Amino acid sequence: MIPLRIAILCPTPDYEEDWSHIRADYARLLGDSALFIDWTKADDFSAFDLVTPLLAWGYPRDSARWFGLLDQLEAENVQVRNPVSILRWNSDKAYLAELDAAGIPSVPTIFSPLLDRVALEDARKTFNVESLVVKPPISGGADGTFRLERDDIVPDSVAGQRMMIQPYLPNIAEEGEYSLFYFAGGFSHSILKRPAKGDFRVQEQYGGREEAVTAPQGALMLAQRALAATAEITKTGTLAYARVDILRDGDGIFRLMELELIEPSLFLRFAPDAGAAFAQALVTGV
Repeated sequence: MIPLRIAILCPTPDYEEDWSHIRADYARLLGDSALFIDWTKADDFSAFDLVTPLLAWGYPRDSARWFGLLDQLEAENVQVRNPVSILRWNSDKAYLAELDAAGIPSVPTIFSPLLDRVALEDARKTFNVESLVVKPPISGGADGTFRLERDDIVPDSVAGQRMMIQPYLPNIAEEGEYSLFYFAGGFSHSILKRPAKGDFRVQEQYGGREEAVTAPQGALMLAQRALAATAEITKTGTLAYARVDILRDGDGIFRLMELELIEPSLFLRFAPDAGAAFAQALVTGV
């Protein structure tokens, strides 16, 4: 039975990305049970049976408020899916280093405490490439993400900041990025995302496009290993929802790009059951 009161944390009114189509999906699946609440205004959860951050887009722009909200949810023992411990762990992409140490191949990454030209040149030597991608460890929707060639200056918006530095992998444009979706531990569907011509970002707001595909066996195996390693590292059980983003490198090795366990776009229009398994997993946790 669907709980009578589900709080879906959502973006602030001035958030620039269009999330109305996703809201419509959740409203269709959850009906009057769901109430959409600006995540920055959410402070009293006593009226809800369940809280989910599935639409808390923009939280990396105010990470202090975000972590404070997680602390409150934990302190008040609010039922949250996915659980608060996972949300906190997944908020900072330092988790990639933990997964890499557990044997999960990811896109090679250097975490620079202070991004400058020296850090970039050191990374070029380490990776033996000319083209780099830099992004904040706490980020979403490609915010603060740049592709930098040798002659490019460090963008003012990220100069001196803690940043991730990765080699640019041309296969993001040539083949694309796979996203695999799991609900209550069960595989649901997969898509392939490609950037617009001349870009490297696969997000829709930058002209990226997606299509339903049959996930390659190597991608499926990596996704399952990544989720199993996550459960071991975090000491958590099966998650209500998960999106695993994977890229095949130039040597044919599938590598984890990101593990999306907080507020991923789930592309339910590509799910064979139109999202029924997702709704069941969110409501019941199984």
